[in-house]
Amino acid sequence: MVEVKSFIVGALSTNCYVVNGLEKDAIIIDPGMETRSDLSKITSYIKANFLKIKLIVNSHGHFDHVSGNLIVQSMYNCPICIHEKDAPFLEKIIEKPVIKRLKDGDLLNFGKNILRIISTPGHTLGGISLVGEKIVFTGDTLFSKGIGRMDFPGGSKSDMKESLKKITALNDEFIVYPGHGSITTIGEEKAENPFLNWL
Repeated sequence: MVEVKSFIVGALSTNCYVVNGLEKDAIIIDPGMETRSDLSKITSYIKANFLKIKLIVNSHGHFDHVSGNLIVQSMYNCPICIHEKDAPFLEKIIEKPVIKRLKDGDLLNFGKNILRIISTPGHTLGGISLVGEKIVFTGDTLFSKGIGRMDFPGGSKSDMKESLKKITALNDEFIVYPGHGSITTIGEEKAENPFLNWL
């Protein structure tokens, strides 16, 4: 059982998530904050709830999801996790030992909780989703009534199609926490997302 707190950050209204395992061990997903105001909202929540940040996880390497990596890493002294195929996005600005490279099937542990990494390319080569107990963080792969763009470098329609098949194979009651926009469920997206018609 986890508690998920979402924050909308940055110029592109990225969803940053603090995932608390209820034993006070927590992770931050997609710290795309660009202002002191964005940062203070998140750090104030962490402080008020006495959370211990164990990991920073990037769903992919685009700037609106990683721009706060360095400041958050310096504050909480924890690794930054990203799929090995998107690690080059970070290697120019972050010391390599700080980066933990992920691959499909890896498990992220914090407290008594586990999130499983599934590789979901299509938006970027190294896009990932994180699957927990009845929850999934989908980055810029699946949105409420939408999907991620495929026209950036590393994007691929065929990869996106396979990635969406993986995500929508989860049970309908899974709560979807996307990289942008509102929270939804797998069932809602199967019924109402027009972009899933081509699967």
